[in-house]
Amino acid sequence: MKVLIFALFVVGAYSCGSPAVTPVLSRVVGGDDVRPNSWPWQVSLQYRSGSNYYHTCGGTLIADSWVLTAAHCIGSRTYRVYLGKHNLNDNEADSIAIAPAKIIVHEQWDSYRIRNDIALIKLETPVTASHAIMPACLPEDGHILDHDSPCYVTGWGRLWTGGPIADTLQQALLPVVSHANCSRPDWWGSLVTNSMTCAGGDGQLASCNGDSGGPLNCQAADGSWEVHGVVSFGSSMGCNYAKKPSVFTRVSAYSAWISDVMARN
Repeated sequence: MKVLIFALFVVGAYSCGSPAVTPVLSRVVGGDDVRPNSWPWQVSLQYRSGSNYYHTCGGTLIADSWVLTAAHCIGSRTYRVYLGKHNLNDNEADSIAIAPAKIIVHEQWDSYRIRNDIALIKLETPVTASHAIMPACLPEDGHILDHDSPCYVTGWGRLWTGGPIADTLQQALLPVVSHANCSRPDWWGSLVTNSMTCAGGDGQLASCNGDSGGPLNCQAADGSWEVHGVVSFGSSMGCNYAKKPSVFTRVSAYSAWISDVMARN
């Protein structure tokens, strides 16, 4: 899959998943402010209301014209994709807002059972790779992360349950929870499928409202960062509820769909 990304992105000195600014990897509810430009594939999906735009979801740049996000983030609104952002309230020289040319929601998206919660946005104009904007790598088709693998969720979601949206991009370490554990009756039970990835569940750190659509970032053996998950859902009892880890659409379960959509559009 990384070969596909290299073919679609004019990378120059930049390659997927290798930020020029190294993330500070420490222990999005209870998370930490990120080092600026250390997750340069993170985007803010924003909707228009009146003459202004407002953050609604995250997303991941995976090629020069393509952003990965969640199907539940997409509605009938007018959107823009903001790339290269760190603080949503600041004017940042390296950031750029681009309108979508197309939005493709998975044709089997099931909002009732939360199945196939994935969408792709084709940007109106391609972006040029820089220290502030570059794509994440995609994992190998079908790859399953080991239990307790260290991954990071990033986003501008609520700082705590019912709290304000973050101004500054946040990160939180969320260890992967195996499907066997996540599907236990006192965890998520049958609501989680093999096409999902769970992470967190310690009752302290989690994704939250506003993080939806954003990446679960996991480091590969070669040091590059891969987007293994798309933030999908969490507990209605709170963003950081014990035994209710954050649930992500597992990207490696949709490799063929992603490739097909990008090839046909």
